[in-house]
Amino acid sequence: MIQYSDKVFFSHKSEIKYFPSSIEIEAQIFSVACSEYVLFYYLWLHTQHMIMINFFEGMDPLLQGFWYVALISSLIFVIQTIMTFAGSGDTDGINADFDGDLAHTDAPFQMFTLRNLVNFMLGFGWAGIAFYSSVSSKALLIILAIVVGAAFVGLFFLVIRQLLKLTEDNTFDINQLLHKTGEVYLFIPEHLTGRGKVQISHKGTNHELDAMTEGERIPSGSVVIVGRIEQNILIVKTLS
Repeated sequence: MIQYSDKVFFSHKSEIKYFPSSIEIEAQIFSVACSEYVLFYYLWLHTQHMIMINFFEGMDPLLQGFWYVALISSLIFVIQTIMTFAGSGDTDGINADFDGDLAHTDAPFQMFTLRNLVNFMLGFGWAGIAFYSSVSSKALLIILAIVVGAAFVGLFFLVIRQLLKLTEDNTFDINQLLHKTGEVYLFIPEHLTGRGKVQISHKGTNHELDAMTEGERIPSGSVVIVGRIEQNILIVKTLS
């Protein structure tokens, strides 16, 4: 009670209630959701762990080794594949297993690389699992798994050679036809008075190109040789 000039006033302290903001509410909801997700993920991992323990319980140690090699190498192989094709869009991840001029398919193949090791383990592990029940001798089974692993490395090498051929620059350069032979498709007028057509095969591809001659008229079907090239026109002459 407060008294002023014989007048009495009563003051009442009002209670201030706190109401959380929407951001704080969302943060609390997110925190609860994260906790539930972590708990769910932990339970899932625990379940998978128990399944793996039950799966490997009582299994022969050699077969367990094959399974471990197969599963680990398969996981690494999937990761490598995703990184190769979802990366920068080039073949840098593939070319890492080659040395020298990678623009040509005759680049030497490097045997001891991580990718080849993964490929070998992939073939080794799954071959051991596949033939475990049919091959009674453990020594023979291991040898067979090694052979299959080596075959996986060789298969990978063949696949990469084909990929490098596809990525090779096959842009046609008419200057590469100098001194090449071809067949006249459309007759060539004499003494550079007109153009004809010549068919020339280059790198397995047939090209039909304009051609002229300084000599006499060359009929269709004649075999000619390219003497020089001027402004993308072949200057040819008949083979003597």
